[in-house]
Amino acid sequence: MKSMFLEKLVVGVLDVNCYIIGCKETHEGAVIDPGGREQEILEILKEEDLRLKYIINTHGHLDHSVGNSYLKEKTAARIAIHAEDAIMLVIPQDPLLSLMLHEYVMVPADIELHDNDVITIGNIELRVIHTPGHTPGGMCLIDDNIIFTGDTLFAGGIGRTDLVGGSYSVLVQSIKDKLLVLDGGLKVLPGHGGTTSIKRERESNPFL
Repeated sequence: MKSMFLEKLVVGVLDVNCYIIGCKETHEGAVIDPGGREQEILEILKEEDLRLKYIINTHGHLDHSVGNSYLKEKTAARIAIHAEDAIMLVIPQDPLLSLMLHEYVMVPADIELHDNDVITIGNIELRVIHTPGHTPGGMCLIDDNIIFTGDTLFAGGIGRTDLVGGSYSVLVQSIKDKLLVLDGGLKVLPGHGGTTSIKRERESNPFL
């Protein structure tokens, strides 16, 4: 049975949940949404003897990707994002976030992902679920028992849709059609806030 290392760091001025994952058998690792605390991320990777293979952004907003350049420079890991958000890594789409996060270096994606693509990290396989609405290329990443939902779905909430490229109706439809139909026992690891489950959000999320 595969064994996954998983650690969450709350990073950046907007308290983004950054997830460090790794395959304990092969020592390959990935970082999901590095929005800060990059040196600490590297220290954890070193402590766990993980080689960073991928830097994955669940969407293109700077609060989830501002650490891309530093981590890529230090590790040569490949940056992966959904194809529809790839432009956001080189041309910020929202001026407010750009002002809040003014110290960053734009680095283009190495890998442009699409719905149902699989990211392999050692013995771990993360399948891409394209969930537009928060951004055009917003995506979730699902493993056997967990799903990383970025800013698509939160505990008791959903991602904001008032930024460039956002659409409330599209986001709600994405969640209903692609997430709420999943196994209720799936543990939801969102881009902000605490964990939840598909069952809990299906039954009690006031936005759905």
